[in-house]
Amino acid sequence: MRGSELEGEQHSTDPRPRPWVRVIGSLALFGFLIGLMIGRLFQPDPLWLERVEEREQGLELWFNVEPVPREEHAGGVFILRLESFGREQQGQLQVQGRLANWRLQRERKDLVLRVLAARPLRGDWRAEEVDGRWRLLVSLVEQ
Repeated sequence: MRGSELEGEQHSTDPRPRPWVRVIGSLALFGFLIGLMIGRLFQPDPLWLERVEEREQGLELWFNVEPVPREEHAGGVFILRLESFGREQQGQLQVQGRLANWRLQRERKDLVLRVLAARPLRGDWRAEEVDGRWRLLVSLVEQ
């Protein structure tokens, strides 16, 4: 056979390919991709803030799934943190006859609601399901 002589104590032809390495590699990649697809099927829906409505003595925030807020107070400012997606917004509302400013801002992966008034504020919140959507009612009073 031509080209099969020894050159430097080795054959000049290429070594035989190993099909099992490709088969095992292909099966591993296929299994990984199927696992990713199954994981996406069972992943819960992300929390989205759909809209904000101003109400007497507070705010009404509407979400697609149940929100889990974390409440904070800093220097008389009422702060509510939500791990949610949504757009930044701001506005004014009446708290016991006086104006208060509210603002929704994005901080890393949180959406932060801050309500600021001339006097320190105290706030209460509760979430309830209405027609398949979740409403977060935030009630504010001056201290």
